[in-house]
Amino acid sequence: MSLVDYRRKRSFDRTREPEPGKSLPRGRRAIFVVQLHHASSRHYDFRLQIGDALKSWAVPKGPSYDPSVKRMAIEVEDHPLDYADFEGEIPKGEYGGGHVARFDHGVWSTDGDAEAQLAKGHLRFELFGDRLRGSWHLVRSGKPARQPQWLLFKDRDAYAGTLEADDLLADVAAPLPTRRRKDWAKKALALSGAKRGKAPTGPFEAQLAKLGESPPKGEQWLHELKWDGYRILATIADGRVRLWSRNALEWTDRIPEIRDAIAGLRLESGALDGELIAGRGSKEDFNLLQATLSGERQGTLALALFDLLHIDGVDVAAAPLIERKALLQALLEGVPGHLAYSSHIESDGDAAFKLASDTHFEGIISKRLDRPYHGGRSDDWRKTKLLASDEFAVVGYTAPKGSRTGFGSLLLARPDPEHGWLYAGRVGSGFNDALMAEVTTMLGKKGRKTPTVHVPAMDTDLRSATWFAPRFVVEVFYRGIGRQQLLRQPSLKSVRRDKDIADLADSDAAPATGPAKMPAKSKPKPAAKTAAKTTRSRREPPRLSSPTKILFPDIRATKQDVFDYCSAVMDHLLPEIIGRPLSIIRCPSGTAKACFFQKHHTAGLELVSSVRLKEESGGSGEYLVVEDEASLLELVQFNSLEFHPWGSHAAKPDIADRVVFDLDPGPDVPFAEVKQAARDIRKLLTQMELQSFLRVTGGKGLHVVVPLNPGCDWDLTRRFAHGFADTLANTEPDRFVATATKSRRNRRIFIDYLRNGRGATAVASYSLRARDRAPVAMPITWESLGKLKRADAFTIRDVPATLKRRRKDPWAGIDRIKQNLARWAET
Repeated sequence: MSLVDYRRKRSFDRTREPEPGKSLPRGRRAIFVVQLHHASSRHYDFRLQIGDALKSWAVPKGPSYDPSVKRMAIEVEDHPLDYADFEGEIPKGEYGGGHVARFDHGVWSTDGDAEAQLAKGHLRFELFGDRLRGSWHLVRSGKPARQPQWLLFKDRDAYAGTLEADDLLADVAAPLPTRRRKDWAKKALALSGAKRGKAPTGPFEAQLAKLGESPPKGEQWLHELKWDGYRILATIADGRVRLWSRNALEWTDRIPEIRDAIAGLRLESGALDGELIAGRGSKEDFNLLQATLSGERQGTLALALFDLLHIDGVDVAAAPLIERKALLQALLEGVPGHLAYSSHIESDGDAAFKLASDTHFEGIISKRLDRPYHGGRSDDWRKTKLLASDEFAVVGYTAPKGSRTGFGSLLLARPDPEHGWLYAGRVGSGFNDALMAEVTTMLGKKGRKTPTVHVPAMDTDLRSATWFAPRFVVEVFYRGIGRQQLLRQPSLKSVRRDKDIADLADSDAAPATGPAKMPAKSKPKPAAKTAAKTTRSRREPPRLSSPTKILFPDIRATKQDVFDYCSAVMDHLLPEIIGRPLSIIRCPSGTAKACFFQKHHTAGLELVSSVRLKEESGGSGEYLVVEDEASLLELVQFNSLEFHPWGSHAAKPDIADRVVFDLDPGPDVPFAEVKQAARDIRKLLTQMELQSFLRVTGGKGLHVVVPLNPGCDWDLTRRFAHGFADTLANTEPDRFVATATKSRRNRRIFIDYLRNGRGATAVASYSLRARDRAPVAMPITWESLGKLKRADAFTIRDVPATLKRRRKDPWAGIDRIKQNLARWAET
């Protein structure tokens, strides 16, 4: 669209209005904005982004929520995208002189081509703003006029009402669709294995499928269409909806139509799993989805929901899938708009696969209908594709030939257990002009002429190619694997903006194989015989991808910095976690974005071992176990920042060898009082003939740690810790509290004894914390406590040097102390 008229009507040396071309936002949803303009005549300016400009109309009385009220909308010149942020005075005497204030803004969508609809004279669209929501119409008037005239009016949908634009200026709440609340908790508790519990407030670990050659057989399977979109996890806590990508990036504000649709379910708490799609969600619609998310199109988005883990205070993740889906279907019954139920076919996988083929879907997902939901990849979910596709890292490019500009083809690589990264071939087809321009920018200008990955055989074009470390992820269609393990007839499917290089380690299948077989992936070994201590292994640590990724933005600390820190403190950190069931906190996009907690092993981990342990739910899970330096650094490669081990070893998971009292201060508790509390607890433990050690948590508090040797069973350990904490709280109620309720912690210290139960964890000594400044959980001597200023005094920047200067380990001999709780068993 031309901005010639906009530029012609303005003198940019006299007005603050943005000049076209100064800064053009890209990579975001198509926006709308409504501005209240006090010019010679008061009116509302209504603007929709189409392409690289804002299509604009002047609406004298503003939009109305009453479908029977049709407001005149006079078409005016297109405006630059930057105008959406403009507010303030246009000088008198200038075109449009007067005050401009933003009334509302957000994103918008429409079914079909927006420009084609405008050309025909009728645009149907949806708005997702703070004040304007729901479906609307713009219809061109047949009356002759100097400027084209349109009618703007509301569709008869769930948002329709009697509100006018001026009503909303007076802080009147925008309308919301209403839905009668139901007793979902009662229905959920009727499911097998359901129990009361809290919903996750952050992203949970998604269940993933393994790739198969054909649909599995048997009545124990159900089969769904494989939606071609982006995985989205939804959580609801206290009525607040949050949306997450599979790699824990928050998408709540990026897809407001999905957020509002889930809010319309009127749940107090919940956890749902689904796929974000455009159109029907078929192969042909994936490009529409990407174009909509990048602002090139205005497609209608929906979330195809296929699983329900929690609803209104009830955890149903342990229930059989078929029961969870029935409850999900009931929840979505009669819900209009942007939520869809992912239906299925039971038993007959061949029929489902044929349906996917006939309707142009990518394939099917087959799921065990009798199994619970669990994070990670397993054989309970299987993926069968019609046309092979996989994700690869871009590691370089060849020069363009002929009339082509930017690059000729992209060089691809896959993770490989022997070489780190193995060259997989190159892709040069499947690009349109816009994608060529975008990818050219992503390639950058830096590179080298020698390969950065293992290349089995160099052809002539590769000798002049530009190479770099794995930089971003693409998904590629191909028709098999040829010699040298190279892709046959590859064609670009998409640039996976939702994936990180590290995600490629967790593939849905082993690396594709051709005539020559690649080395098999090593499987995690049971850790039941792991020793308590070990030296650094001779296994090679994983090659670090994305080393310049910023993980701690406040101090600009990178993934390489975290890797270097863990390597530097390895002799101190490794003994704290080796051989113990382990939970980790991963931050794929750094601490400024969403992080998530993981305790189960996933198939992408090649060096980290696992141990199968019983869980409170009655089932069992494969828990992470670090055995050497290489396996710890593999977790760093997976963007792990915090390490939280059990208080027992994998070889003896039912025997506790440590008691941890976590001193967690409430608001306004000075750190000096926390220090005095630690001293008092030490004194009490000494009176009980129990020696204790001290650790700063890297957060707000301190840990007082009591070693047990030989250990004690968890029941005794928990009873002892609980009784000790209760005694303190009852003796000095003004100082201590032994309940986790935050409202009771004001000016008091919570003695957290809950670290002392089977499956509970505490942060390891020398572990980083996913907080500002990258603080470290650090063991200290009791004598140094007086000089300590704060619990996060030690950081990634200073701990390695501190350890080099330190003459003695403050926890020296902790594992040789002979003490236990046997004498307190009957107390």
